Amino acid sequence: MKVKLGQAVKRFFGNSSLEMVYFEAVANALDAGATEVEIKIKANALSQSETLEIEIHDNGVGFTDDRYEKFSNLFDVDEYSHQGLGRLVYLCYFEKIDVISFYEKTKKRTFTFSESFDERKFDVSDISESHSGTTFKMTGYSLQKIAKNEFVQPKNLKKRILEEFYAKFFRLKRDGYQIEIRIEAHIDDQQSSSVLTNSEIPDFIDVELGSTISSIDKFYLYYSIKNVPEQQEPSLIAAIAVDNRTFKVDIIAGENIPIGYQMVFLLYSDYFTGKVDLSRQNLTISKSELNEIQHLFRQEVVALIEEKVPQIKTRNDKVKKALISRYPHLGGYFDVAGVGYASRNEVIKRAQDDFFKAQKEILDATSLTDEQYKKSIDLSSRALTEYVLFRQLTIDKLKKINKKDVEKTIHDLIVPQGRIFKETEISNELYLNNSWILDDKYMTYKTVLSNEQMSKLIDFITEGEQHEKDADKPDISFIFSNDPTEEQKVDVVIIELKKKGITSELSMVAQTQLQLRADKLMKYYNNRIQRIWFYGIIEFTPELERLLRPDYTELYSTGKMYYRQTKAFVQPVSGGPEIIVPYGIFMLNIDSVIHDADARNATFLKLIKSKFTNTTID
Repeated sequence: MKVKLGQAVKRFFGNSSLEMVYFEAVANALDAGATEVEIKIKANALSQSETLEIEIHDNGVGFTDDRYEKFSNLFDVDEYSHQGLGRLVYLCYFEKIDVISFYEKTKKRTFTFSESFDERKFDVSDISESHSGTTFKMTGYSLQKIAKNEFVQPKNLKKRILEEFYAKFFRLKRDGYQIEIRIEAHIDDQQSSSVLTNSEIPDFIDVELGSTISSIDKFYLYYSIKNVPEQQEPSLIAAIAVDNRTFKVDIIAGENIPIGYQMVFLLYSDYFTGKVDLSRQNLTISKSELNEIQHLFRQEVVALIEEKVPQIKTRNDKVKKALISRYPHLGGYFDVAGVGYASRNEVIKRAQDDFFKAQKEILDATSLTDEQYKKSIDLSSRALTEYVLFRQLTIDKLKKINKKDVEKTIHDLIVPQGRIFKETEISNELYLNNSWILDDKYMTYKTVLSNEQMSKLIDFITEGEQHEKDADKPDISFIFSNDPTEEQKVDVVIIELKKKGITSELSMVAQTQLQLRADKLMKYYNNRIQRIWFYGIIEFTPELERLLRPDYTELYSTGKMYYRQTKAFVQPVSGGPEIIVPYGIFMLNIDSVIHDADARNATFLKLIKSKFTNTTID
């Protein structure tokens, strides 16, 4: 052989799989005119990959002088569709391949194929008359393990070989050849087998397709749509036939394959001849060409499926309505032709990408035409819808919170711990700060501090005036109004959260924490703070409510809320005698907070869905 095999193997088959050993052996056997192929797989155990041996026998014409010469010269091929490199894949997995070949009735050729292969080292002997055929025995498995069990399972290999050679098998069957491929495995003292025959190869129907892809070559679709019992696994193969091999094309996502059917769609054209790389692993077609081919292919396949399986159209209509209902802001951006065929995630992503693209076009425009202005109004409503939907997802996560979840889980869903949010950054932080869960009015904040020290809170209130350091951390602190001045003061809200499932005594700790915060903040009352509110958000139980009733008054609310007025004795920072400042503490049921947020958001959702559903379902 005229090249260094070790380097050639790495160059052309760096991304191969063990399956390709079988594919190339079968391909070479069929090229040699074989109609029978026998594959035997042996290993002491799957965990002992070094014991793996594969023996492949065929009844082809054998290694005649001419065929052996071509085998010995790596790039010596007799037609464009045969790349001549398939045998290299054997050396990706096995150190040695012993070959015994019978040909021309009375001759036998033996040689060993390895990285040190020398085409001059072979033996030819005369024998009594015999059937032609070749046996490859592969030993010395060189990898540390067998990547997938499926690579040595006859049932799976039969399926994969059929998928790989649908195009070739169909033509052989059409021309009257009887094909039989037997696969046996003996592993872990367990034997299994599978047989592939003509009966597995569908009787295809062919139709000519109209296409502008090529002005010379015609395109033909060969298809088979077969009913099978519903308990039988459905399948759909869509592939391009290239040089008697099949290359799968993403036409229908696995999740959308109709139950009760097995379907095969093969796209044929002389246009594809030779358009495969030297390793036969990849098509050499440009991305734009492949996209056009895929579009043509999917269009024809979808039309056939909807004609032969009428219930599919009904199912897809339901899928469209469900998508519009779930993502109303993307209505009109969904690829209607792809719904029910492309994967759900792909359909959503494409619609989202088109939506973002449309937004960018408007935002980048220096001025708006009447048409662009109308489009901007539509995009604005869709953007708002997207935000309302995001809010609903957050609410749904909160609904699932239980006593096993730590306090941080609740905290981070509302306002992530360790974060400071400022009014000037609200547009960038809209999807991080979910203060609206507590009440939509909290979205008018000047500053929000989450699990930050009291010192930082006071810094924001006093604009950096000197004060004592305080490492105590309120759960959530809100500052409202403009920056404080002598003429204008701020409003402050302090919130303490407690997880679900704790004892009533631990829940009541929130009250003590709020009182401590009040003692520290009230010294700024009537100086820097004009109003201040304290909220404890906890899980209500009958026992906890009994603890609250003596000192708290239940307030009217859609959920449970209790209120208590108390007093703080403080030394004003402006000087003077100690004063008594009254303040109130509210205790809210966490479930009521969540349900109230859900009810508020549901109003928006109903309005949105009624608008988009009526205008975008088609």
